[in-house]
Amino acid sequence: MNSDQERTNKIGAGRPASAFQRMEGVPPLLLMLYLGLAGVGVLFLMLVVAYMYTRSQSDTPTGIYPLPRFFSLSTIVLLISSYTINQARHLYSRDDLAGLARCLGATLLLSSVFAGLQVLGWRELMAQGVLLDGVASGTFVYLLSALHVAHLLGGMLFLLALLLRTHTAARDAVRSLVFIRNPYRRLQLRMITIYWHFIDVLWVALFAAFLFLY
Repeated sequence: MNSDQERTNKIGAGRPASAFQRMEGVPPLLLMLYLGLAGVGVLFLMLVVAYMYTRSQSDTPTGIYPLPRFFSLSTIVLLISSYTINQARHLYSRDDLAGLARCLGATLLLSSVFAGLQVLGWRELMAQGVLLDGVASGTFVYLLSALHVAHLLGGMLFLLALLLRTHTAARDAVRSLVFIRNPYRRLQLRMITIYWHFIDVLWVALFAAFLFLY
């Protein structure tokens, strides 16, 4: 009887973990983040589909107005910020809190520049005569880009809080050691990195949609 049970355990031990077993190993906060990002992705997908439908029903042809150049510049800035925050994880793994603080600060600065360029892009749209109360397809450009900036601002607040904690810990050897050995800080950095890459990919997808539909 025992030999049969041991054989069954050995057979089961060789099987790959199921999806539910893998989900059980994911920290609850990280799982909530994944679910939240999935919801945000669905929201933007629905808005883009509505934008495409509205654009197809409009009599106005595409390409009449050029896409604001500030949108192109902001895309480059956001891609650079995605690189800097990705470097932050490597610095954390090397226990370099001073370098980590610099990377987080650079990412925060770049995201602020991105938001400012988006505002300039909206002003450029207004100068072209594309207003919020005008053509519905033009309104979607404001809506999608503003909604994206709103989600970026949420990430910036989380990033600012992590930056302040990192800067405080970097000034003291004991706090620095506690910060580095704290698994919750590692999880926070992982979460903000995932969120930032998601926001980056989301904007690139929106920018591509604007290029084809605006």
